[in-house]
Formats: sequence, structure tokens, C-alpha cells
Amino acid sequence: MNQNREIVVIKTSIISILSNILLAGFKAFVGLLANSIAIISDAVNNLSDALSSIITIVGTKLAGKAPDKKHPYGYGRIEYMTSMIVSVIVLYAGITAFIESFKKIIHPEVSDYSMLTLIVLIAGIIIKFTLGIYVKKKGKEVNSDSLVASGSDAFNDAILSISVLASAIIYMVFHLSLEAYVGVLLSIFIMKAGLELIRESIDNMLGVRVESHLARSIKNEIVKEKEVQGAYDLILNDYGPDTYLGSVHIEVADTLSVADIDRISRNITDNILEKYGVVLHTIGVYSINTKDKKIMEVKKEITKIIFTHEGILQMHGFYFNEKDKRISFDIIIDFKIKNREEVYQEIYDEIQRKYKGYQIEIKLDIDVSD
Repeated sequence: MNQNREIVVIKTSIISILSNILLAGFKAFVGLLANSIAIISDAVNNLSDALSSIITIVGTKLAGKAPDKKHPYGYGRIEYMTSMIVSVIVLYAGITAFIESFKKIIHPEVSDYSMLTLIVLIAGIIIKFTLGIYVKKKGKEVNSDSLVASGSDAFNDAILSISVLASAIIYMVFHLSLEAYVGVLLSIFIMKAGLELIRESIDNMLGVRVESHLARSIKNEIVKEKEVQGAYDLILNDYGPDTYLGSVHIEVADTLSVADIDRISRNITDNILEKYGVVLHTIGVYSINTKDKKIMEVKKEITKIIFTHEGILQMHGFYFNEKDKRISFDIIIDFKIKNREEVYQEIYDEIQRKYKGYQIEIKLDIDVSD
């Protein structure tokens, strides 16, 4: 892990911890004085934010451990685990706040707001908005999901604190107590944020599709290599923020030697690592026929057959072996097509009927990247 990134994450998290502990202390104090469940719930939420930042620091330090024999790809994915823990803490804080607020609706108690209450709430709103902008900005700069989540959470906290402030003003002016209902509303927002964070954490641990702009940029960079005519099947495995290991297939002429392929592969690997920080540990090869114009006509006809079917995204890796009477290529069918296997079989049968006496080899590829 980049050392500068680790320093930024830890420094930003410490600022967040100190700010939230300070806010939690003041809000708990005025909440108890005013007998306000909404303000106390807000204080608990701030305390959970501080705990989340502590976990973020621990996760960042653990994720920064050097690779070893047991974990040759490093410990970067620990950050996704800590993000999950933070998400659960946020959800738990929301559930707790909801229960306590609901109790206050059933058994209402008189609150006693003062000017001190308003000052603390207003100060808390300003601090939370400022903290949210700062933490989210730093999170995007260093690609830290935990910091981005903390920044977004700070924005939500500020908005919810505004509702607590509004309920306090309404009570002081109109003597109408809404704080228990505001507490319920606040807790629902917190639970919603927790569930969204859990979903994002699960997505990261399961593995998600490569971002479109990154996939396209890498493929475009690969085909800049003089002899490369196409780049396909780009797979990137995420081993933590900004840590990718992957593979790709390239199309090259069938006249190239093994030495040529070795040179091209090394050039691509070095170039992509330098420009994107991505390690392409495997580069597969699709051989393209270059010696027979008749084969180009066959490819054109087969391509026409394939793209008459719904949901075809791509056909690549075409090779016609006249000696062995074999035609092989890959196709990609959109995940939106529910009967992908049926579409595949229809294509296979149609091509086999047209080219009797030939062995047809069609691989149904997965739509892994744009």
C-alpha cells in the first residue's frame, strides 16, 4: 500500500475521531440537561462515528502489511472487512436510537430546551458539514471507501441535526414536542445509511465489474502496441484499494513468432503497470488468419449469423484451421438475456448446418468488462 495514502487515511480519521468525541460529549451533556432523546440519539451517533474512524485506522494499518508466503497478494482486502464492521456499527446505532425514540412516543417526557441547547446543536451542524466535506474529499483523493463513507455519514448527521434543531425551536416557540418523532426519523436515516454501507461492503468483498472507464482505458492502451489488433476478456481481481491483478487476451497475426509474442507481452505488462498500477500476470493470445482472403469471407458470414441474434455483445478470437477443418471463436451474450445457453445453442446449430464437415468450437465468454 502507498505509504502516503496510509498517512492521509490515518490523519483524516484522527481528525474525525476528535471532532466526533467532542460533539458526542457536548450533545450528551445538553441532551441529559434537556431530557431530549433526539439530542442523546444524535450524541450516540457521533460516538459511533468516532468508533468507526478508529476501526478505519486499524483496518488501514493491517491492510498495509507486506505480502508474505501465506498471503502473496497482500492484506488490502482487510479494508473491505473493516468497512463492513463500520457499517454494522452504524446500523446498530440506528436500531438503538429507533427503540429509545419509540419508547418516548409511547411514554412521552417533558423536555427542557435552552439557549445552550441551540448553540451546541448549531455548532454541531457546522462542524459536521465541514468535517463531511473534508473527509469525503480526502477519501476520494486516496480511493478510501471507508473515508468516503465517513464523509457521507457526516453530511447525513448534519442534516439530521438540523431536524433536531428545528424540533427544539418549535418546542421553545410553540410548546409542541416533536423530539421523539424526530428521533425516530433520525434513527431511520441512520439505519438506511448502515444498510447501504453494508451492501457496498458486500459488493467489494464479492467482487464487482471493473469500472468502465478503467477497462476501456487499459484496452485502448494495449491496442496501441503495433502488432496488437484487439484486446478482450480483461479480468481485474481487486486485492484492496488501487491493487489490481489481472489477465487479458490479445489478437495478433498468426505469422508472429514466439519471440515476437514474448516481446509484445512484456511491453504490454510493463506499460500497463507503469500507467495504471495494474499487474497483468497473464496475457493470452488469439491468432488471426492473415494468409487467405477466403477465410475473411467466412468470418464475415459467421459474424453476420451471430449478430442476427438478440443480446450479442461481442465476437472475437476467430480462427479458421483449414487443415484440421476447425472453426473456433468466442462470443459474449448480455447478462440481460435470460436464456443465454439457448441463444448459444441456436448460434452453434445454425453455423454447424452452414459449415458441414467442419468442427465448430464456440466458447460462451462472460461479460466481465466493457
